[in-house]
Amino acid sequence: MNSEQLFKYTLRLADNELVLGHRLSEWCGHGPELEEDIAIINIALDHLGQCRSLYQYAGEVEGKGKSEDDLAYLRNEREFSNFLLCELPNGHYGDTIVRSFFYDTFMKYYYESLIQSKDERLSAIAEKSLKEVLYHYKHSAEWVIRLGDGTELSHERVQESIDNIWPYTGEMFEMDEIDDISVEAGVGVNKKLIHDSWLTDVTEILRRATITIPQETYFHSGGRKGVHTEHVGYMLAEMQYLRRQMPEATW
Repeated sequence: MNSEQLFKYTLRLADNELVLGHRLSEWCGHGPELEEDIAIINIALDHLGQCRSLYQYAGEVEGKGKSEDDLAYLRNEREFSNFLLCELPNGHYGDTIVRSFFYDTFMKYYYESLIQSKDERLSAIAEKSLKEVLYHYKHSAEWVIRLGDGTELSHERVQESIDNIWPYTGEMFEMDEIDDISVEAGVGVNKKLIHDSWLTDVTEILRRATITIPQETYFHSGGRKGVHTEHVGYMLAEMQYLRRQMPEATW
């Protein structure tokens, strides 16, 4: 696996964490209750911490002197390779929780596998991040159960969230040339091998939440190729505005 391929592989992981972390940060001051407002922002900070470690490593691997800030703030939307799932709007709190639940469950198994990577840096990042992801998963899964098995209204809304977001989950398990090369090199994760564990986990939580699992078989895709939903451009415009207005500023 050459440096360019490793750069792209690491950058993808970082983009997922940055975009989802920013989405969750948008809840600051707007959570359904004070304790949950604090919890969701702390989770957002975990995602941003993970993306910083990954961007730092990606910049080192690329060898062009780019910092984590350069990679986060000075690329346009077609240069981002995050899952479409991560960029979906927050919607109501059920939408946010369901989006995180699907992703957290995926990352729990992903990082468990990535710890075995022959790349010592990625392995170390995965080991550290897994501790946080296990909490993220516990938090989002408990909220899915709480909302699904709650009032008639909360059940109806979270079922709708599941139905609407489900078609974005398939992209997480797609394998392309970069993934195949990383697996062959003993560096990356074969995402197809963790699908069954993810599905079993998700199915059990939805059963406890009295939620019907969707039967939809069509899945949206394109994030890995820089083809995004209309939402990510607006998000990046807001997130990147200050840095682009004052590119030489130091903090």
